[in-house]
Amino acid sequence: MKNILDYVVAKPVGAFVILTFAAFLEALGDSFFQSGLYRASGATRTLFLVLGTLVLALYGFTVNTPRWDFGRLLGIYVVLFFVVTQILAKVRFHQSPTLPIYVGGVLIVSGGILIACWIP
Repeated sequence: MKNILDYVVAKPVGAFVILTFAAFLEALGDSFFQSGLYRASGATRTLFLVLGTLVLALYGFTVNTPRWDFGRLLGIYVVLFFVVTQILAKVRFHQSPTLPIYVGGVLIVSGGILIACWIP
């Protein structure tokens, strides 16, 4: 599995796909925890917390298994995490972005591009 992920992330498109998948897993796992802590009770609460734990463990495996310069890719990852989180907030919790989120999002995307594309 490690060799396959190393091969995939060696190409920019592959790294982008894996980072997007990792961002999705992290945001989804966090959303399960939020549901378990604030939106459910009893067995459903336990189910959400267990799902959150499993999904976040899968996120950790996905993001840490490949051999890549994660520090350099961090800018793109933060952008992807922001975008995926906003989509999940809308889909799972029916929360639309507000003006401060849009303005902050522009800063996040700008910073991510700066980090990823800066050539010393």
